[in-house]
Amino acid sequence: MKLNYNMLALILAAGGIAHGQTPAAAPAARSQATPAASITAATQGMKKYEGYFNFYYDEKTGKIFLEVDKLEKEFLYFSSLTDGVGSGGPERGQASSAIAKFVKVGPKILLVEPVYSYRAITENPDEKKAVESAFAKSVIWGFVPAAVEGDKVLIDLTPFIVRDSQNIAARLGVRRAAGPVTVPQPAGGGGSYRVDETRSVLYLENTKNFPKNTEFEALITFTGGSPNTGFFGGGPGLAPDPSAVSVKMHQSFVELPDDKYKTRRFDARSAFGMFSYMDFSAPMNEPIVKRFIRRHRLEKKNPGSAPSEAVKPIVYYIDRGAPGPVKQALIEGGAFWNEAFEAAGYKNAFQVKELPEGADPMDIRYNVVNWVNRNGSPRGFSFGSSYLDPRTGEIIKGVVTLGSDRHRQDYLIAEGLLQPYEDGKPVSKAMQELALARIRQLSAHEIGHTLGFNHNFAASPKDRASVMDYPFPKFSLKSDGTIDISDSYAKGIGSWDKRAVMWGYTEFPAGKEEEGLEKIMQETLKQGFIYIPDIGGNTHPTSHQWDDGSNPIDQMTNILAVRRKVLDNFSEKAIRKGEPMATIEEVLVPIYLLHRYQIEAVAKSVGGLYFTHAVKNDGQVTTRMVEPKEQWRALESLLSTITPDALALPEGLIQKIPPRPSGYPAGLETFDRHTGPTFDPIAAAESAAGTTLSYLLDAERAARLIEYNARDSKQPGLMPVIDKLLESTWKAPATAGYKGELQTLVNNLSLKYLLSLAANAKAPENVRGEALLKVDELGSWIKEKVAAAPAKQKANMMFGLAQIEEFHKNPDKFQPASVTAMPPGAPIMGHMDFLRCSEGNEVFDN
Repeated sequence: MKLNYNMLALILAAGGIAHGQTPAAAPAARSQATPAASITAATQGMKKYEGYFNFYYDEKTGKIFLEVDKLEKEFLYFSSLTDGVGSGGPERGQASSAIAKFVKVGPKILLVEPVYSYRAITENPDEKKAVESAFAKSVIWGFVPAAVEGDKVLIDLTPFIVRDSQNIAARLGVRRAAGPVTVPQPAGGGGSYRVDETRSVLYLENTKNFPKNTEFEALITFTGGSPNTGFFGGGPGLAPDPSAVSVKMHQSFVELPDDKYKTRRFDARSAFGMFSYMDFSAPMNEPIVKRFIRRHRLEKKNPGSAPSEAVKPIVYYIDRGAPGPVKQALIEGGAFWNEAFEAAGYKNAFQVKELPEGADPMDIRYNVVNWVNRNGSPRGFSFGSSYLDPRTGEIIKGVVTLGSDRHRQDYLIAEGLLQPYEDGKPVSKAMQELALARIRQLSAHEIGHTLGFNHNFAASPKDRASVMDYPFPKFSLKSDGTIDISDSYAKGIGSWDKRAVMWGYTEFPAGKEEEGLEKIMQETLKQGFIYIPDIGGNTHPTSHQWDDGSNPIDQMTNILAVRRKVLDNFSEKAIRKGEPMATIEEVLVPIYLLHRYQIEAVAKSVGGLYFTHAVKNDGQVTTRMVEPKEQWRALESLLSTITPDALALPEGLIQKIPPRPSGYPAGLETFDRHTGPTFDPIAAAESAAGTTLSYLLDAERAARLIEYNARDSKQPGLMPVIDKLLESTWKAPATAGYKGELQTLVNNLSLKYLLSLAANAKAPENVRGEALLKVDELGSWIKEKVAAAPAKQKANMMFGLAQIEEFHKNPDKFQPASVTAMPPGAPIMGHMDFLRCSEGNEVFDN
């Protein structure tokens, strides 16, 4: 694409600051010094690095001078973070990518990022120009030539390298809220960070040159923060001195791939992520948005043969810094994918190896799995990202980032299930095997994202059919009362994954691709596979994160039985010898909340909708309401999780958890409490019961219950669901003692969520109206019963009436007190979901 140079010349005539350039760097860019007569003369005495773009290093000044010999020629521009801050914020491996080119405008050399989201695929130059003129380009930086030699120009690249290329200054002063939802918030008391040029410098060790890629790195120091700045307010987690945070940033100029890559059309049933652009030259009888899949380039050595080796295999390299057993598990798990490529007709086309010693993981030639250490706050998540060619969607480089505490979360669950620490007895290796089995699955999962695949959360009902699901560890209660975790995670690639790779990577004879793709898809559907990726609404009854089994309601029964057995026998055998007794709580948390994700799974059947991503005439059932009987069964299952019996902890266990000792403060892995330093079993129950009620009385679910009942009178409807809830809580027989307090808690939570639904301005009026009716009916019932109630129950009823009265004063402004949140607790945390970082760079999370 051509740039409107006349327009740019007018804009830049005054010497404005380039995009991303600090004011301090601007004067150098505005300098109008006359360039030296030749590059040879200007670089005399400098060290030359030959490669894709030749560059020179001046040891006296610490500057890099780039020899631009490809004016107007596009290349791939990557920017990435070599170091992270270790607190779940800006992390090693995160990156952005784009296409860029150097252009000469008047006395300046500009680094320009053209537009590729909008195109005109035509031979008509006027049509192309019309599209180019309609959308803004980005001038990333401006340079004044230091020397000119024929058609080559020498520029001082140092200010461009030594800058905040990842724009992390704004994120260093952001803290993350605990819980499943990440909400950026201003860091209280924290200062804003900025680049300190006096403490930032070119990092020559990772500044390298290769025939097809030129690599630059800089050590960037950010100052201006305070001890209270950082994630969760934890300044020390950012850096030893949080007022000076130093990280390394990497930038790459890479030769564009050749034009032999073959795009493949996008299909919403395929599990591949989409690459798209708008083609304004498309005829009116064709879509203006062109959709293709993101995938690696893979070609057979022997087209038409199956199996055939690949011309160039897809190879992934595992971080050398991962611990030995973990590293081996990462290699083994990543290699699962070769099974799928074999099903697509390839031999040894997918390989996983340890990164060679001395190899640079930032080198564009290496697909890498990085093992990233964090300080534990927030808990470790992982993601897989792909560097794309923004022209075609071809994946150039896959980058996986794995949090180093990933295996420890599964190990913690296993400790709670097995209670393995008995004096004088060896510790079972089953926990380590469970954790390593999850690492294998995790490696396959995140690499799968970098191969182009989305999640498939509907895979678990079909015998754990995909590594792209979020798997919950499978366990069972044996006849002798012990817990079996031997089959916690699936081994090998899933049957769905094989079908997905076949669709995306099978090579077809010329002219046979469309026919071949549809044949594979129809066979996939015939085999009963369903593909449901990340989608909001808590709607699909079989598409869930962190669940297992063919039916979520049946699985809830199994989980609750195991949970109850373990809780009733929970003891100091859950912690190692020498650990403070208070640390029992860390192991207790994932066991007490063992059913937390099954709650979400079961709730989807209430007001749920089966659906598929069907296309016209493909034979799939597009939508189907959940059978009423199944919805009532799901409701009963949910209500079973908020009974006093389900929420209670054994008295002997409560007595074993003292206040936290010095050196072992409460944190993310412990329950909140209303009782000061003492363990609070009521607050623990509040976090569990609140989760059930928040899903059950969700406004969107309520709207679906009303709508589906209007369309089919056999469907439950909202008001009968609320009636059933109130019968099981407020109207249930009163209980004394500890369980009576748990019943009071659940009563108050039920009313709180019901009032919130009635006051929810975002909920439709019919939902608010039906919720309001049930609030008033409950108030009338309480008024009838309160006089004859025992003192404890009367206190509960009086508080409920007061809440209802406060609500009626101003429903639109009514705000009930917040509910104690659960500690973060996915088997391995992952709540970032799909994110588009920048044009041409896709990020997924597990």
